[in-house]
Amino acid sequence: MTAALCKAMGSNDANSDLANKTVFTTGEAADLCRISQQTVIRCFDSGRLKGFRVPGSRFRRIPRDELIRFMRDNNIPTDHLEGAKRRVLVVDDDEQIVELFEDILSRDNRFSVATASTGYDAGVMTEQFKPDLMILDYMLPDINGNIVCETVRKNPEFANMKIIIVSGVVNQEEINHLLEAGADEFVKKPFRIDDLVERIKVLLEL
Repeated sequence: MTAALCKAMGSNDANSDLANKTVFTTGEAADLCRISQQTVIRCFDSGRLKGFRVPGSRFRRIPRDELIRFMRDNNIPTDHLEGAKRRVLVVDDDEQIVELFEDILSRDNRFSVATASTGYDAGVMTEQFKPDLMILDYMLPDINGNIVCETVRKNPEFANMKIIIVSGVVNQEEINHLLEAGADEFVKKPFRIDDLVERIKVLLEL
């Protein structure tokens, strides 16, 4: 195998790894945009490219959605990013609902699915799986969905992750509290799976 081929293969692997990330360093953003890191930093500092700084440091981080917006605005191809699978985390202690989502979403090659059955597991899986979207049951065995929302939203790395709360036992006041806690949408049980999948596609801009 020639050195050039090895280098090309290594570059493809690196791009594949980057395509699956939800938050990027300025160096990674520069690689995907094919511009210099200093240009990315200047755009970040001027507000043209939005993101956040790692607490306690000057390191800049750029969420996936914002990087895609920046690339589109500047006519930079987004194939490496938008061709990657969207990660969906299903959090519910009802095995039938979990299996339903796994079955439906796994058939669509645009999605990668992970599951959790408790609020604690949801926190662990969010850190490990780094979902683009979470389908979250309100009534979990250990804590309620609003606590999961609030906890996730405290981490700037997941500021752009979409959260859909599903439940059949909440009133309008509770729904308002859930939205205030950081949920993007509320869906009442029982729901039509096709309708919910369409909402997922809209939120993820598919």
